[in-house]
Amino acid sequence: MKHYISNTHLLLLCLIFAGSCKNKKDKSMDIQPPIAKKNPTNLEKHGDVRVDNYYWMNNREDQEVIDYLNAENSYYAAMTAHTKEFQDQLFTEMKSRIKEDDSSVPYKLDGYWYISRYEQGMEYPIHARKKESLEAQEEIMFDCNEMAKEHEYFKLRGISVSPDNTLASFATDTVSRRQYTIQIKNLETGEIYPDKIENTTGSSAWANDGKTLFYTKKDPVTLRADKIYRHKLGTPSEEDVLVFHEQDDTYNTFVYKTKSRKYIVIGSVSTLTSEYQILKADDPEGDFAIFSPRERGVEYSISHYNGSFYILTNKDKATNFKLMRAFEEKTDSGSWEEFIPHREDVLLEDVEIFKDYYVLSERENGLNRLKISRWDGKDSYYLPFESETYVAGASVNLDFNTKVFRYYYNEMGAPYAVIDFDMEEKTKKILKEQEVLGGTFDKANYRTKRVWATAADGVKIPISMVFHKNTKFDGTSPLLQYAYGSYGHTIDPYFSSVRLSLLDRGFIFAIAHVRGGEYLGRPWYEDGKLLNKKNTFTDFIDCSKYLIEEKYTSAQHLYASGGSAGGLLMGAVVNIAPELYKGVIASVPFVDVVTTMLDDSIPLTTGEYDEWGNPNDKEYYAYMKSYSPYDNVGAKEYPNLYVSTGLHDSQVQYWEPAKWVAKLREYKTDDNQLFLDTNMDAGHGGSSGRFEALKETAKEYTFILNLENKVP
Repeated sequence: MKHYISNTHLLLLCLIFAGSCKNKKDKSMDIQPPIAKKNPTNLEKHGDVRVDNYYWMNNREDQEVIDYLNAENSYYAAMTAHTKEFQDQLFTEMKSRIKEDDSSVPYKLDGYWYISRYEQGMEYPIHARKKESLEAQEEIMFDCNEMAKEHEYFKLRGISVSPDNTLASFATDTVSRRQYTIQIKNLETGEIYPDKIENTTGSSAWANDGKTLFYTKKDPVTLRADKIYRHKLGTPSEEDVLVFHEQDDTYNTFVYKTKSRKYIVIGSVSTLTSEYQILKADDPEGDFAIFSPRERGVEYSISHYNGSFYILTNKDKATNFKLMRAFEEKTDSGSWEEFIPHREDVLLEDVEIFKDYYVLSERENGLNRLKISRWDGKDSYYLPFESETYVAGASVNLDFNTKVFRYYYNEMGAPYAVIDFDMEEKTKKILKEQEVLGGTFDKANYRTKRVWATAADGVKIPISMVFHKNTKFDGTSPLLQYAYGSYGHTIDPYFSSVRLSLLDRGFIFAIAHVRGGEYLGRPWYEDGKLLNKKNTFTDFIDCSKYLIEEKYTSAQHLYASGGSAGGLLMGAVVNIAPELYKGVIASVPFVDVVTTMLDDSIPLTTGEYDEWGNPNDKEYYAYMKSYSPYDNVGAKEYPNLYVSTGLHDSQVQYWEPAKWVAKLREYKTDDNQLFLDTNMDAGHGGSSGRFEALKETAKEYTFILNLENKVP
C-alpha cells in the first residue's frame, strides 16, 4: 500500500477545490500534502551510519517515483489554484516587455555576416547568414522552430562552419540531459548528411581540410566528457578514431580551434589543474603534442597569435592570474616568459587578441575593467565606466585584422548595449540597445547602489541592489536576496527586464556577492570552497542581517533565492537561520551533498572533489555532513519554500530536491507553504523555449508576491 496520496485522488481534490473555493485562499488548508513512504536505507561510511528514509526515490524509471512527483505537482497546483490567473497575467506582462522579432548584432566571418533572430510569437531562434553585405539575400541555416516541432524540449548548440563556408556541424538535445547528437548540414543544398554522432557535448572543430571534424564524447553513465574523436565526413561514426582518452575521472576534456585557425586544441581541466595538447589544423591525422604537462594546482589557458602562444595562468602562486608568452617551438612551462605580471588586487580574467591590439578583461574591487593596449607599446588605456553596479565584457570578436573591439555594457537599472569601439580613433558606436517594450519603462525610475555588510569574521561582503525610486527604506519593503557562491562563478549586477515585475511592485532586488564566487578576485573563491565552504552560507546570512538592520527590509518581508549550487546555499541557510526569511525559492537545489559526492556514477561527482572535497576522506566527509541540507533537516519552523526541479536533470538529479521536500514535510513544525514543482519534460536549465522559461519565473515571482499579499 502506498503511503502518499495518489495522483488521481489528489487531482480530484484539486478539481473540487478549484470549483468550490474560488477567491477563498484560506480554503487551501483543506488540501493535504502527499506524504512520501519511508523505506529506511542505511548508508555507512567511516563507521558513521546515515539513515535515508527516501533513498528509494533514486530511480527515475520507477513508476512509484513518477507517481509521487506527479502527486507533488498536483498538490502544488491545488494549493496555488487561486494564483493561476495572476501567474498568467504576470507571464503576459513579462513577455510584453520583450521584443519578439528581435535579432542579434551581426558579426562578419570569412565573407559572411551571421545573425540570430526571432520571429513574432516564436519560441526558438533562426540562425541565418548573408554573403558579404547585410543587404544581400538571407540564407537560413537553422530554423529551430521547425526543428523543435516534434519535441517537448529542444536545444541546438555548437554550430561550426567549415573553412570553405559550405558545411556546418551542429548538435541537438531533445531530452534535456545535455547529451547532444552532432550532425552535418550542407549549407548550399540544405541536405543533412547521414553522419550522426550521439552522446557528445555538442561542440566540434573543423580541421582546415573541411572534411575532418574533432568532437568530444561523454561517458554514457557519468556523462563526463572524457574522449576526443576524429570524424571523417561521409563515414559511419563507428569508424571514428579515438585521438585522446582522459583517464583521470576528476577531469573533463574538450576540443576547439584557435582564433588564428592554425591549431586544433584539446583541453583537459579539473577544478584546480589544466593541460592542453595542440595539433596543426593543416595536419588532422597527425599526433597531438602536449603543450605543457599538467601540474597539480596550476591552471592555464592558451591563445595563439603571430608565432607565439599567450598563456593566462596562476603559475608560481599568481593567485589572481598573470599573462605569459611562449614561442610555438617550445611551449613547456619552463619556457614561458612573463608578459603581464600578477597583481594582488586585480583579477586577470581574459585576453582578446587582435593584429595591432590586445584587450585585457580585469576585475578590481568587484568591478569589470577593459584595458586596451597596442602590441608595440605606444598606447594603453582603460575604457571609462562610472557606476558601481554595471557589467562590461568582450562580445563577439572573431576577426584578427580589425581595429574595432566589440563589447557589451549594462547597468543594473538600465538595459544592455552592444558597442563597437575603434581602438585607434578611440570612438565608440552603439550598435544596439536592448529595447524594453510595453511603454512604461523609464530607466530614470530606478536606482542602484552597492553596500557592504560585515561578516562574522570581519570580512566586508559587497551587495549590489536595484529598486524603484519610490521604494521606502523603513523596514516595510519586500526584498529578494539572490546569490550563487560556488565554482568561482561571479554573479554580476546585470539588468533584467523580467525583474521589473518585482521592482514595480515595491521589491528591492539584491545580489549578495558571497565568498565562493570570484567577485573580489581568486582569493574570494578560495575562501568559500572545500573546508571554507561554510563561509558562503554565513556570508549570505550576514548580508540578510545587514539588510534588516539597515531597514532595507525586515524578516517579515525578506526572501531568498538560489539555484543549483545556489540551491545548496538556500538549503543550508534555512537550516541555520530560518527565522530571517519569509520565503525561499530553491531552484534545482544541490541538497543531498554527501550521498551525491559518494556516488561516482552520478554525472559531475568525481570532477567536483576539488570544489567540495572527497568524502572518501574522513575529514571532508564530516565537514560536508555538517552542512549538507538534507542531512541537517531538523524539527523546527522553516520559511515558506518553493522548490523546483527537472526530471531529466543531469547536473542535480531530481531526487535530491524530491527527498529534501519529503524530509522537510516529515520534520518541520510550522504550517508554512512547502511546494515541490517538477518539470517532467526538462532538465537542469528548465524549459527550452524563450517564453516557456518565463512561465517558470512567473511561478517563482507569484509565490513571493502572494506571500506579500500582492496577488489579487
